[in-house]
Amino acid sequence: MPGTVQSIERAAAILRVVAGSGGTLGVTDIAAAVGLAKTTAHSLLRTLLHVGFVAQDPATGRYALGPGLLRLGTSLDVNELRARSSNWADALASRSGQAVRLATLAGTEVVVVHHVFRPDDSAQVLEVGTALPAHNTALGKVLLAHGAAHPPELAEVRAQGWAAERGEHEPGTGAIAAPVRAAGGLVVAALGVSGALTSLFDARGVPRSLLLAMVVDAAHAVSRELGHGGG
Repeated sequence: MPGTVQSIERAAAILRVVAGSGGTLGVTDIAAAVGLAKTTAHSLLRTLLHVGFVAQDPATGRYALGPGLLRLGTSLDVNELRARSSNWADALASRSGQAVRLATLAGTEVVVVHHVFRPDDSAQVLEVGTALPAHNTALGKVLLAHGAAHPPELAEVRAQGWAAERGEHEPGTGAIAAPVRAAGGLVVAALGVSGALTSLFDARGVPRSLLLAMVVDAAHAVSRELGHGGG
């Protein structure tokens, strides 16, 4: 079936262009890069968006690789993700004084794949393997924001580069998280700190600036470890 093979080849070409662009191209640029009519490229992109292989920024119309590719196992192994992030997660916990979690998306939940305890003597439970709801956790908001759906709150998360959780999941506790990207710009995980609301946010609910900078910098560092030059 030549037509079917041609469609797959064209879709693959689009994915390669999107991966190489790091989320900087719209449909016109993508069509030109792969040598297709704009209408053809748009049709293919709509299908790739529907299955989660690409994601579109609602504000700019630009395309990036989507979380569906991660679920196919085309990005990286969870063990590798954990190994590459371990040193930075440990350093973040030490510097911030908060617990640190690294998570990946699994449907409507996020799964904690690495957990570093708060550097104090309090009793804590290891959360590796724990599934958390995606819609009301900072880790989940980050991952959902880089998927196919973009409600206003998630669009804001995508634009600012981090997400906050202010007691929505567990009263009195919160979290701040930022995206971790692999080579090509695909968001493969979220890295964040969690703790008491008063430790993470000021009286207005604004993330404490130094702590927010630590989280974003750590996520950028892990992204570099995974080959994402844009950090």
